[in-house]
Amino acid sequence: QVRLVESGGGLVQTGGSLRLSCAASGLVVSNNDMAWYRQGPGKERELVATITSGGRPLYYVESVKGRFTISRDNARNTVYLQMDNLKPEDTGLYFCNAIVQVRIPLYSWGRGTQVTVSS
Repeated sequence: QVRLVESGGGLVQTGGSLRLSCAASGLVVSNNDMAWYRQGPGKERELVATITSGGRPLYYVESVKGRFTISRDNARNTVYLQMDNLKPEDTGLYFCNAIVQVRIPLYSWGRGTQVTVSS
């Protein structure tokens, strides 16, 4: 059974940084394309960033380009999202998942980790 556990969220001021972690069990992150999604208040879940099974960041939503970096640690079977220069519009619940066909999530969602950016 695949389990995805997100952590690292919190409350930060505009311009601050956070690093989110996604610990995976039941799957090997280096064998999968992986992604971070987020769902802001009153919004639909959106794809934020993806990384290929080969370890190459492939996609960032336009609004986070230059500020967010997706990476992974194969030894820890963990995917990260480094978020710098945070803005209030980055507020939301962040999730990770394995993906197919560039952006389709494969598994049931975890609980996510809450990111709140104050102005």
